[in-house]
Amino acid sequence: MSFRNYKEKIDEGDTVILYLSNNLYAIEVSPEIKNKKGDMVENVYQTPYGALKVRNLIGVDYGSRVELSKGWGHVLQPTPELWSQTLPHRTQIIYTPDISMILLQLDLVPGSIVIEAGTGSGSLTHALIRRVRPRGHVYTFDFHEHRVKIASEEFQEHGLDDFVTIQHRDVLAEGFGTDLNGKADAVFLDLPRPWDGVPHAVAAIKNHGGRFCSFSPCIEQVQRTCLALKEHGFQDVTTMEVLQSELKVTRRNIPVRDLSFLKHKSSESPVEEKPNSEKAYVVATWPTSTTGHTGYLTVATLPPTFIRNKTTPTLKDPVKSGEVVMEVTNNEPMAIAAAAT
Repeated sequence: MSFRNYKEKIDEGDTVILYLSNNLYAIEVSPEIKNKKGDMVENVYQTPYGALKVRNLIGVDYGSRVELSKGWGHVLQPTPELWSQTLPHRTQIIYTPDISMILLQLDLVPGSIVIEAGTGSGSLTHALIRRVRPRGHVYTFDFHEHRVKIASEEFQEHGLDDFVTIQHRDVLAEGFGTDLNGKADAVFLDLPRPWDGVPHAVAAIKNHGGRFCSFSPCIEQVQRTCLALKEHGFQDVTTMEVLQSELKVTRRNIPVRDLSFLKHKSSESPVEEKPNSEKAYVVATWPTSTTGHTGYLTVATLPPTFIRNKTTPTLKDPVKSGEVVMEVTNNEPMAIAAAAT
């Protein structure tokens, strides 16, 4: 159960990350596995640098160097970030740059109750669990029954099933269920039509308010979601795009010429064709290519109930000369007009 707590040594049943020359592989530490015929055989993991007998990993310290038949690698304890890079893809997943912003914008802390719609491959779910445990809980939904079954098995294998409840459900049509009404601190939607899920999010968020976030690849989805959020009383609606750019830091030698002769007016120009010396500098260079568009994050705040339901009625009395009339709906100023003199 290497996902549950930090450990020093590898035990049977753990999931480890094998690091080989900037490549990562997730391995389940089982001495034996079933072959295609259903027979139990020794678990030997094949890599570009040769075979690894998985049995030999039991009892080894995390971070240790392990020998392969044609080289060596390191075994690392899994984290949500490493799991996102090695998990079997059942859907397009959300990666660390977007995940970090989602966790920040949802204001999650240990003990929070968060609802996720669109479990997919479980990349974000692992990060949500780490943020809210040990007293919090993640309720995650997916409309695809097979994906729900596989994700449920992974949570059990990783020792995380105490902190997550996964259900097969079409939340856009059925909502999150009456048992979650008023229970959630935050709601995250990764769905094709997130605007249809906004009313269900309102029902699920606690009476004292909470946060909402949706992930959408298309700007048209964002526009409809923002309109639905405003319609249902959300405030501070913001949309952002997270693009990561990694700079490469290196040491570079710069040629230096001796220009001391310029201090003397009568001196000629004894500048040699080659530089007199070199000086080393630490420099950062931009990558030749950058990661493209992944998706838009739309975040908003649902205020407490007593503010959410409070509206200011439109003035119906005759307007006197010079007065300004403001019509307010859901605490948002919609129109301002000055009376004619």
